[in-house]
Amino acid sequence: MYTRSSLFVFLLGLTIGVIWIQAGTQQPITETCLVCMCQALSGCNDTAVCVNGACGIFRITWDQWVDSGRFTIEGDSPLTESSFTNCANDPICAANTLQSYMVKYGQDCNDDETEDCYDYGAIHYMGPFNCKADMPYSYESVFRRCLRDALRAEKRQKAN
Repeated sequence: MYTRSSLFVFLLGLTIGVIWIQAGTQQPITETCLVCMCQALSGCNDTAVCVNGACGIFRITWDQWVDSGRFTIEGDSPLTESSFTNCANDPICAANTLQSYMVKYGQDCNDDETEDCYDYGAIHYMGPFNCKADMPYSYESVFRRCLRDALRAEKRQKAN
């Protein structure tokens, strides 16, 4: 049985995958990684909200949105006052913003010689120029648990 949150996360993943495949755009962040960022940042609460200037399920900031190319929802202009909050509060637009941000700023933050989800989580939460610092426990513990649980679920699926 699906909970509202797990169903939302599943549908979000499917939708993001379809949008990116259709667009043919580079997507460094996996669907699982996006879901885990969402879980760690907002619990994937899809209520349109901004907290201390960070908006939506991924808690996108104005600076991230601008650096990513000012993505907008359909019918919106990047020049309107509401375009940032409209995009950040739309899961697809926000995911596109994060993908573009990681194309621009992606790097190996933990010096394991691999650019991966852990690095993207650090870059998104702490910024590309501070991503080597320790992540706050409250964020990192939820983020790592989500990634671990997703890996276990993937292994179970492959075994069946």
